[in-house]
Amino acid sequence: MRPDLLAPLFGRVAALPGVGPKTAPLFDRLLARPGQQARLVDLLFHLPANVIDRSQRPTIAEAPMETMVVIKARVAEHRKPHGRYAKQPFRVLVEDDTGDVELVFFLANPDWIERSLPIGATRWISGRVELYDGRRQMVHPDRVLDEAGLAKLAPYEPVYGLTEGLQPRFVLRATEEALTRLPALPEWQEPTVLAANKLPPFGEALRAAHRPDSAKSLSPQHPARQRLALDELLAGQLALRLMRAKMRRLPGRVNQGDGRISRAIEAALPFRLTGAQRRALDDIRADLGSDLRMLRLVQGDVGSGKTIVAALAMASVVECGRQAALMAPTEILARQHYERLAPLMEPAGVKVALLTGRLKASERAAAHGAIAAGETDVVVGTHALVQSDLAFRDLGLAVVDEQHRFGVQQRLALGAKGEAVDVLVMTATPIPRTLALTAFGDMDASALDEKPPGRTPITTRALPASRIGEVVAGLQRALAQGARAYWICPLVEENEDLDLAAAEARAADLRHYFGEAVGLLHGKMKGPEKDAAMESFQRGETRVLVATTVVEVGVDVPEATIMVIEHSERFGLAQLHQLRGRVGRGLGVSTCLLLYKGPLSEAAKSRLTVLRQTEDGFRIAEEDLRLRGEGELLGTRQAGLPGFRLADLTAHARLLAIARDDAELILRRDPDLVSERGRALRALLYLFERDEAIQLLRAG
Repeated sequence: MRPDLLAPLFGRVAALPGVGPKTAPLFDRLLARPGQQARLVDLLFHLPANVIDRSQRPTIAEAPMETMVVIKARVAEHRKPHGRYAKQPFRVLVEDDTGDVELVFFLANPDWIERSLPIGATRWISGRVELYDGRRQMVHPDRVLDEAGLAKLAPYEPVYGLTEGLQPRFVLRATEEALTRLPALPEWQEPTVLAANKLPPFGEALRAAHRPDSAKSLSPQHPARQRLALDELLAGQLALRLMRAKMRRLPGRVNQGDGRISRAIEAALPFRLTGAQRRALDDIRADLGSDLRMLRLVQGDVGSGKTIVAALAMASVVECGRQAALMAPTEILARQHYERLAPLMEPAGVKVALLTGRLKASERAAAHGAIAAGETDVVVGTHALVQSDLAFRDLGLAVVDEQHRFGVQQRLALGAKGEAVDVLVMTATPIPRTLALTAFGDMDASALDEKPPGRTPITTRALPASRIGEVVAGLQRALAQGARAYWICPLVEENEDLDLAAAEARAADLRHYFGEAVGLLHGKMKGPEKDAAMESFQRGETRVLVATTVVEVGVDVPEATIMVIEHSERFGLAQLHQLRGRVGRGLGVSTCLLLYKGPLSEAAKSRLTVLRQTEDGFRIAEEDLRLRGEGELLGTRQAGLPGFRLADLTAHARLLAIARDDAELILRRDPDLVSERGRALRALLYLFERDEAIQLLRAG
């Protein structure tokens, strides 16, 4: 149960004074997860993104141009528009002993102006002074205050991210109200860590973050921001280590195969394994041979040979008389894994089956029966593997492909389909070390950082969209020589209907040049249609495949040598790298053309430059983290992984190392969190909603 101490923070924002029935849904939209209501903790963890500096109080003559100032002035004259000039702005002349300035109000409420700025009164006016036609003016001052109002004006005002319809003053007022409800919480950080880094207590840090006293207060290196980031990182590291300890405590079963199937598969391969593949297999076999559960992440770049590593790992388990399952995120990928694994494994005597949501009821029943009876050794499927009533005779190894497409729950659910199941997770998205620690810190990791022989380098060029005619002409020449090409259409604001329209329009356009040789593949197609489009391209019946990003991961057509990516500036770096990885898989020289629409932002320029310079997925992943932040990189929003609200992994990497070391130490000293600090750490885990870890503690 969440400690009572934290109850005020999990109350609804809608219950705060001043938040009415109209604004409450806007707070929900801004702060809450879909379908949920915003809570005080969501509001308090929504930190200011900027600050308005109202500390400058010059005379009118000294007021710098285009800079926020607060001037003290007498109201000298109202210049109210009349008659045929009634739609002109309402102007008010104000002055002090050094000069005057004209306040300009468009579409103004005259009653409000006359009430707020009566002639002869002294007022404090906040805004930016500019020169217009040689005269000083201030358009729409953001504050007009009397002496009482000035006394309440903070010299620095926080600026928050908003949603349409929600005014800044509502967020300011609600946040101040929420801060008054912040309870005194026990100290969960190690005092020596706080002292060494000069960090304030949690409550003080949260108040300071919401009440900035300068623009420097927004820096990730400010002590208040560092303290909050450290708390969030410690909660994450502690939760991962509790989960890992739980996995470690679960007894495994020794899967020490005799090597007969593995040797047969390896002997039949037309190439030799790379050093990285051998090292990964040594790690996996050592895990399988131990009496502790395996939970290992194999991350490898596009085309680094993860499938063969998975095949040999599954073979080791089958040698012990047990079964293995491979779960992929899409039907296309599951089918492709099956088509690769069956010819590899079946000649060595391993029975491989494909299980997807698209099987007829009779086929599914037959497949389920064969798996339950142990007649099937390896099952390849989508999340149909965990969602159904499927039972294995003796599942020994669960392989999860493209881990970041699945939540932790799905991974655990597949592992629960057998007794003491070892888990191997694969990803083709190389993950920067800092992110591997935060998102996959509960796993051991092996990296496939060598390309298998025979992979040809890919020439990457960036071209403005205005040169699309040259691209089509080049494509005509290449197709005449037997080439095949992907043409990727742009992401349109994550809107599948608009993505589809863009893809259909481009396919229709290209058919003017290439006729029926143009195929189309998009996310709105039904499964069989997608497979038919893909198979047609694989067989060479269509030679240009126009697609949305459904071809991003895993799709393999060695004959394809050209990749055209339209509006490449809209894609993230890791995604561009994944798409480029669809070519360069055969012996032909491959090309990737990045079409962009200018002018490019600095971030888009950096992305395209990095992509042209390197094919090293690990370097690209580090750059992508720097440019985009962890949430988008991991797809945490889709996968249900917790993204960070207070920590910034690029700025707080040093704090992540501190949190990791501290979490290790805590669990060595107090694995059940029962000491005084342990109880405070339980409150921390609840505050950052790592409740799963607490439940694991209780489950033993």
